[in-house]
Amino acid sequence: MSITRRGALAASAFAASVLAGPAGGAIPKASKPMRLLILGGTGFIGPHQVRYALARGHKVTIFNRGRQKETWPGPVEELLGDRNTGDLRALEGRDWDACIDNPTTVPVWVRDAGRVLKGHVGHYSFISTISVYADNATPGADETAPLAQYKGADPYAETTTNVSKDLRLYGPLKALSEQEAVRQFGADKVAVIRPGLICGPGDETDRFTYWPVRLARGGEVLAPGDGTDPVQFIDARDLAEWSVQVAERRATGVFNATGPAKPMIMRAFLEGVAAGVGAKPVYRWAPSSFLAANKVGAWIDMPVWVPQSAEPGFHRRSVARAREAGLTYRPVSVTAADALTWFRTLPAERQAKMRAGLTPEREAGLLAKLKSGAA
Repeated sequence: MSITRRGALAASAFAASVLAGPAGGAIPKASKPMRLLILGGTGFIGPHQVRYALARGHKVTIFNRGRQKETWPGPVEELLGDRNTGDLRALEGRDWDACIDNPTTVPVWVRDAGRVLKGHVGHYSFISTISVYADNATPGADETAPLAQYKGADPYAETTTNVSKDLRLYGPLKALSEQEAVRQFGADKVAVIRPGLICGPGDETDRFTYWPVRLARGGEVLAPGDGTDPVQFIDARDLAEWSVQVAERRATGVFNATGPAKPMIMRAFLEGVAAGVGAKPVYRWAPSSFLAANKVGAWIDMPVWVPQSAEPGFHRRSVARAREAGLTYRPVSVTAADALTWFRTLPAERQAKMRAGLTPEREAGLLAKLKSGAA
């Protein structure tokens, strides 16, 4: 995911100011410091990983193209290269206790990493996605659910550009990348982490942040459905910190890394967001049929929300295995408050053009239509 330089610096400054565990306390040192390699340490979750790892006392190396600059609270070694061209020379002849691979979308990136790092890292964590699953038909499905199948000619010829042009490739290629990780490094050294919707300070997509911004603005709020549809998401900091802990413990296997810990519905989600930003909104719940008739789409026009009737298993993945492995969660109120604080550090022109959700004008028109009883 691309991010503006100013936005990255704002996220860095904010993240540095709130570095703490989910319970809000100081971060304890690890019992055994490790040499940690993070592939792609300057995107969304990478900076949170770096800061947490430093706080834990680890020696951190990041590998990226050098296009972004971060302000770190401790020494961080930066190695430069380009996985698009297969330039991983900076990694050759080096050893690390663990590696976290954040940005990989295509199998060739994992294959190339394996050629350089095999035998030189003690543990490899692959950050995947719950989009690897073949469907969302079954509520409560766990990590053994069937995966999306690639139908192209050659997965190793696929590029990130191809994925950007055809998002239908994203899940299948991520699934193949998971398999490539096991092929390269061995099942006894690999953890596959499948996040759901990632949110919090630093998220440039606005897929979560729309709601803190919207509720803080006040007034009547157009809300989707009847409030009973399920939601799942994970704060980027919870994901980042736990991924470092997975590396520390050398945990292996596959984990659905989303949340919260207990099932949550849309009404409770919005109530939590409202509490976090100090808002007391009046909700106008719009039936799914009304939204569909007015071409209001789930997920983008109404961020986070997907009607359960459309995909019964969406936002209902089992997180039991990740929780058993130590994944914990900040309250949604904290995520919302911090996301809003971060968002307000962005330039005024960026704040005026959110990348997800309804514009004020469109929402006002829909509210008027809804109250009038028009379809």
